[in-house]
Amino acid sequence: MSTAPTRLPRARPPRPRTRPHPAWTVAAVTFATLLAAGAFRSVPATLLEPVTAEFGWSRAQVSAAVSVNLVLYGLIAPFAAALMQRFGVQRVVAVALLLVAAGSAGSAFVQERWQLVATWGVLVGTGTGSMAMSLAATVVGRWFAARRGLVTGVLAAAASAGQLVFLPLVANLAHDHGWRTPCLVIAAVALAVVPLVLAALHEHPADRGVAPYGASGPVAEPGRAAGALAGLRLAVRHRAFWFLAAGFAVCGASTNGLVGTHFVAAAHDHGMPATTAASLLALVGVFDVVGTVASGWLTDRVDPRLLLLAYYALRGLSLLALPGLLSPGVEPGTWVFVVFYGLDWIATVPPTVVLARRHFGLAGPVVFGWVFASHQVGAAVMAFAAGAVRDHTGDYRTAFWVAGGLCALAAVCSVLVGAAPAAATEGADGAPAATPRPGR
Repeated sequence: MSTAPTRLPRARPPRPRTRPHPAWTVAAVTFATLLAAGAFRSVPATLLEPVTAEFGWSRAQVSAAVSVNLVLYGLIAPFAAALMQRFGVQRVVAVALLLVAAGSAGSAFVQERWQLVATWGVLVGTGTGSMAMSLAATVVGRWFAARRGLVTGVLAAAASAGQLVFLPLVANLAHDHGWRTPCLVIAAVALAVVPLVLAALHEHPADRGVAPYGASGPVAEPGRAAGALAGLRLAVRHRAFWFLAAGFAVCGASTNGLVGTHFVAAAHDHGMPATTAASLLALVGVFDVVGTVASGWLTDRVDPRLLLLAYYALRGLSLLALPGLLSPGVEPGTWVFVVFYGLDWIATVPPTVVLARRHFGLAGPVVFGWVFASHQVGAAVMAFAAGAVRDHTGDYRTAFWVAGGLCALAAVCSVLVGAAPAAATEGADGAPAATPRPGR
């Protein structure tokens, strides 16, 4: 009797372990850094009233420090990428965090107005400006050859939403322990992020022995120091830049400058607790993420000029209605404003970026950097002006109405941008772009 040989199961070769590409780790650290940078910039919005109450300074005097912060945040951004190329991302971001820590901690000990400008304004403004969208652009440009739009959108949402979602925490700390406590907490958080940056925010994919995500080999990175100035010289000769910059200046005035800086104080003027108002502003940040993603989807399908026309017009209407919606409690109309305004908060960014690229081709990202600078200048002017209006009239009603009217002008500017030259549009798609003719 013969026995059949026993078949042994065939051994399967071990599957290679797949690890996430290091680019995603760098993106995660960048996300956390931008989110924290937004938290640093949220402090003035909730501390405006307690600082004015303690020192007897006017709203305009305290708002001057916020204006300096916003101006520096915008003007430093176009050059931050050049600094990162020369000195390294890790060094620039680490120094920026140290500046934020020094400014935030120093503001807890101010006794004079100039000290508030030096800490809140100069130190924190310079530090956060060095960690603005220039950081996101540098990281995406170095580490990603694919999914750049997705990563850029997520990092942009982190930079914007971070400014709002931490407001309830800052407001509660100020309410329970005094306004100096959140300043010291923010300084400690900034110092805590420094080791994370030095350990995980790697400079180049080659440092980790890999190619950029989605690329088969190293990707050359263009120089940007000269590009920033050359882009500005190119942009100022064309009307499209001026209309985009004018509209975006109104965007900054109506968001960061007015609502971002003064909403909590304005709501408190109507009897609403500061902690409740801060929570509402945090919800604006949550809906901001949804609105930004949806706006990017629409920008691929609808004329960006028409989107900007709609965004600015609807934002203007909401600002005109806001003074009548504020009350001691949270009424249904207030919820409608929070949802609607949140969806519109930075919905203007995707269509503005696309228009800059269509009109200026390969120089589009640099030109957008200068358009973004106008955004922060507009925010700075409105932050100071709204405080002055509150000092002279006793409320913010006029400031909201003026902002609503400016949004109508921004809507008109969006249409006047005009159609992009064919050569510039081709350059946006990767072909060499011809220089647009002046006046276009």
